[in-house]
Amino acid sequence: MMEAAAQSGSTHIAFRDWTGDRAIATVGTNAGAIALPFQEWRRFKEAFAPELIDQAATETSGKINHLVDPFGGSGTTALAGQFLGVRPTTIEVNPYLADLIEAKIAPIDVDAAAVAFGRVVERVGQSEAMTIPKFRGAPPTFVEPGVDGRFIFWQDVARRLVAYRDAIALEPDEAVKRLFKVLLASATVPASNIVVSGKGRRYRRGWQTRRPSPDVIDAWFRDGVLRALYDLRRFSDRKCRDYRLLRGDARQRVGEIDDLDLAVFSPPYPNSFDYTDVYNVELWTLGYLDSAQKNTTLRKQTLRSHVQIYRDMSFHGISSTTLQRTMQELEAASEKLWNRHIPAMIGAYTADMAIILKGLAEKLRANGRIYMVVGDSRYANIDVPIAAILAEISPGLGLEPLRVEPCRSMRASPQQGGRPELAESLVVLERR
Repeated sequence: MMEAAAQSGSTHIAFRDWTGDRAIATVGTNAGAIALPFQEWRRFKEAFAPELIDQAATETSGKINHLVDPFGGSGTTALAGQFLGVRPTTIEVNPYLADLIEAKIAPIDVDAAAVAFGRVVERVGQSEAMTIPKFRGAPPTFVEPGVDGRFIFWQDVARRLVAYRDAIALEPDEAVKRLFKVLLASATVPASNIVVSGKGRRYRRGWQTRRPSPDVIDAWFRDGVLRALYDLRRFSDRKCRDYRLLRGDARQRVGEIDDLDLAVFSPPYPNSFDYTDVYNVELWTLGYLDSAQKNTTLRKQTLRSHVQIYRDMSFHGISSTTLQRTMQELEAASEKLWNRHIPAMIGAYTADMAIILKGLAEKLRANGRIYMVVGDSRYANIDVPIAAILAEISPGLGLEPLRVEPCRSMRASPQQGGRPELAESLVVLERR
């Protein structure tokens, strides 16, 4: 079913996808997976390919009944598990991403959704133009005039988004409402004055003279709904339709999972960047966030992988000579670091990952496995070998490291030259 082949430094898996055709995608990224079902609902540059779940299930001895992903993201693991006939459990702290995952994996009445789409469009057409579109609690740069002439949405575009948001909120079916909400969210960034990269937002080149029509919202939402309903109908007969979605901090909720056979996931990488920022436009536009306090609370529920807000970076009980050496090197180069908390962040991140791995190990059956894709970092030209560190601490958590293999090379930050030289690795652990 699978064929491994080396190509340009990346591990590739040939995999018969759900449409019956063969597709090639790297294990460490979802490159090439855009043609697969459900992948076009929102682009996830950082997601791994669904082939990895098939590889993990094939290589793990015994029957796979329960599959876990403590960092749900785009829902790749949960969705692939359903297609493979394996019951998935997913944890996701970001409320927008949690809704996106559930919209993909929960049963939905497609015919009812199609009728509801007509109602939503009709409400939007009959809505009265609001003087100022309201995004409760959002930053002042959210809507024109913004601050110092900089803003994310032109007012007429913002009005159309609010009209759709309010029309969707009137739908009585929670599954349909959730589906439409995440599909509208996917139209927000394309209709805005910004672009989102792997490390945050920036204004589009020439955005001041690029004024999109509110009609682009109509087109994006319509096309998104049609595409989603097509996927949901075509792939409704999956081998497994059961699932469990736990919303919240993975460090707290990992203890609530049932006994499992396999875990496949990719956690946030310790690159000092808060991934919550990538989704802030969707979070504020759709009302997932309505105050600065909620934004801060959400950030604090993520792994300590960033220093964009102040957090307690203390930790204890982690035994790793590689971690200790790396932190000492970073401390020695503290004057070159852009933030003095970076050395402690690396230790805190490792401690947080230890909580996740220990929680999984306690519920993992004998010979059950963990497959995780992790990325190394670099600060002041000092390498932070996260994959090696996590493999090193795993025996103390009841897990045996089987292999650490590079998946692909990530680009270093512009300050480090931007070259594709940071390793992204697949770490495979087994329960003793």
